[in-house]
Amino acid sequence: MQRLELTEDLSFSRIIHGLWRLSEWNMTNEEVLELIEECLKAGITTFDHADIYGNYTCEKMFGDALALKPELREQMELVTKCGIKLVSDNRPDHRVKSYDTSKEYILASVNQSLINFQTDYIDVLLIHRPDPYMNPAEVAEAFTQLKNEGKVRHFGVSNFKRSQYKMLQSYLEFPLVTNQIELSAYQLENFEDGTLDLCQEERLAPMAWSPLAGGAIFNSQDEKTRKLRSKLEEIAVEVGAQGIDEVLYAWLLSHPAHIMPIVGSGKMPRIESAIRALNLTLTRGQWFDILQVAMGREIA
Repeated sequence: MQRLELTEDLSFSRIIHGLWRLSEWNMTNEEVLELIEECLKAGITTFDHADIYGNYTCEKMFGDALALKPELREQMELVTKCGIKLVSDNRPDHRVKSYDTSKEYILASVNQSLINFQTDYIDVLLIHRPDPYMNPAEVAEAFTQLKNEGKVRHFGVSNFKRSQYKMLQSYLEFPLVTNQIELSAYQLENFEDGTLDLCQEERLAPMAWSPLAGGAIFNSQDEKTRKLRSKLEEIAVEVGAQGIDEVLYAWLLSHPAHIMPIVGSGKMPRIESAIRALNLTLTRGQWFDILQVAMGREIA
């Protein structure tokens, strides 16, 4: 498995396993542990979480499974996110959906995540969404305290645009290590608005959520999706891919920004499709062919 060095003391597997839907997979602790072990055996060592996933349940489900074989913790990188407050029976004090990046909330969220995971450190903590009420000085204080206490090794952001990233980074004495953004051949916003350019400018390898467009590419019947699906099927034959999902992953993996796709499936065959994509090579012409169909026009 390819790995990407984010800092001198931190690297991620090129394919990341996402646990957003863990609570929907109806797995026992033993089955979750088996999936973790299969991912590790395949070279996927980076696992992506957020405090809110599964209505605040997925972190604990993962932690309960990991507790069955705690020695695996040292073989992986745990990423989690905080900053979104959902109205939930599991958080009865939340009265309205909102963002909270106050120092107090970040510290409390991390402490709860550590309990959930049954570990004493998180490898990377991300602010889940840009907070229009953010006090960057407070975020910096929280990050610095967590780093000094050894509770979080490194920090990043998620869904941040250029100005939001630059603003927060300016308050920190250490670099943010990643930006987790939506990237796919179907959803081009972060290709077009400069967000991916910023990642390259900052030498920041981005994590890509929804690399298969949330499955819409397989099922939707609108004109854009049908044309894109047809083009992906054509190129799948040309490159010897077993399915269009492999081509979608390869399209991201071939980009010079060092994109790290997040695979959010509980089924190992689906995860293995992303791994196989590492061995596919798209020509520049094939890459642009997919881009132009997704754009619905020739490039200018």
